[in-house]
Amino acid sequence: MIRPNAPRLRRLVRAALPLLALAGPALAQQGGNPGSSDPAAPALFPGLEARRAALEEQGWLIHGQATFVLQGHPGFRSPYRAEGSMRPAAQAANTLSTDLIIGRRLWHGAEAVADLSVTRGFGLSNSTGVAAYPNNEAFRLGSTEPTFFVPRAFFRQTIGLSGEMEAAGDDPLRFNTPLPRERVTLTLGKFSVWDIFDRNAYAHDARTQFLNWALVGAGAVDYAADARGWTVGAAAEWENGIWGLRGGAFQVSRRVNGLFLDPAPTRAFQVLGEVDRYTRLGGRPGAVRLILGLSRTRQSTWGEIDPLDPESFDKNPSGYRLKRMAALTLEQEVAEELGAFARLSWNDGRTQNWMFTEMDRAVSAGLSLRGGRWGRPEDTVGLGGNVGWASEGRRRFLAAGGIGFITGDGTLRGGPEYLAEAFYDAAVAPGINMALDVQHAVNPAYNRDRGPITFVALRARVAF
Repeated sequence: MIRPNAPRLRRLVRAALPLLALAGPALAQQGGNPGSSDPAAPALFPGLEARRAALEEQGWLIHGQATFVLQGHPGFRSPYRAEGSMRPAAQAANTLSTDLIIGRRLWHGAEAVADLSVTRGFGLSNSTGVAAYPNNEAFRLGSTEPTFFVPRAFFRQTIGLSGEMEAAGDDPLRFNTPLPRERVTLTLGKFSVWDIFDRNAYAHDARTQFLNWALVGAGAVDYAADARGWTVGAAAEWENGIWGLRGGAFQVSRRVNGLFLDPAPTRAFQVLGEVDRYTRLGGRPGAVRLILGLSRTRQSTWGEIDPLDPESFDKNPSGYRLKRMAALTLEQEVAEELGAFARLSWNDGRTQNWMFTEMDRAVSAGLSLRGGRWGRPEDTVGLGGNVGWASEGRRRFLAAGGIGFITGDGTLRGGPEYLAEAFYDAAVAPGINMALDVQHAVNPAYNRDRGPITFVALRARVAF
């Protein structure tokens, strides 16, 4: 067993400080890749990439990133509003997130990984008013001052089942060394459910791809998380390059959209299972994923909640309720540098959503194009959309004046919520990207009386 060496660890942290000094503090997010970077790309600072590679040879992993998002919207039609509404006056808000990923090889196939994060900022209207919220870097727990926390701290053991090896891929949470093509991976600790489940090559990382919550993950699956987007649990994965099987059990929030996890994991929990089928259509790679989930939390059925009593929405005093969820996701390369994706998701709609967003059915799809055709191979253009529906119980609750943790206008003239997003992400220098993002929401929070709303965002990112 290789044990950490304190002087080496100090040198490792010092190597990352120049980048983090550029970044500053930030706001928490619901997962995604914290430090995704191209291992073959030039380093942000001369010599940094070589230094990082040398540290990996010594058993140390280091990645870092900082993402700034400035987002706003003009005024829009709003005959009425309530606590859960997007404010109709023109406004702007910003979020900034920084991460330093440090990992250590322990023994063959074993790694310990920690993510040190500083966050600051708020989403528009304190991240309320649209179920398909437009900035996945902004969750409800914002702050005006820099806030330090540790979103990830986990142990991972990879067990090879074949001698054939494959590239590890562009994953900042892994060492850049080949992996057995057939393998079992065990993960235990604190991390994001999205680190393992519902991954998609074209729509899964708000720091490099689409910003909208419903395009980063399946909107109707109430993924386990605290108010910052993280949970504690265990997951097991098997894959062989053609098939993949994943399963996990996770803690859930004690209260709706709460910061603290329920301390009784035998009574309150979420279990997820995923089956992946990797395909090649016309010689081009793709994947189909089926996700099934079951949550047990202190959520209420819609008949147990008094729309005029906010306290009854927060936590069911009578006990725990179950929620069943499912999603089907697809990704496919359809031409050179052009990929397509789609997600269909569902939950039973009988109880509150507890942790992610307030959506009971969702369909999303889109395209992602790299810029090689116009001489910008590191740039990406994306176009996507989502349609979300509220269950009958949720519509009755909102129409009666109920306020959820994301939606609630005081009354409701119901309809599906439509969201479209387009972005251009440009590599402006080695390790530095800038993006322009435009979104358009129709019937925000399922309300035909309000909106539409157009959101415009600028995103800046540095990574190594």
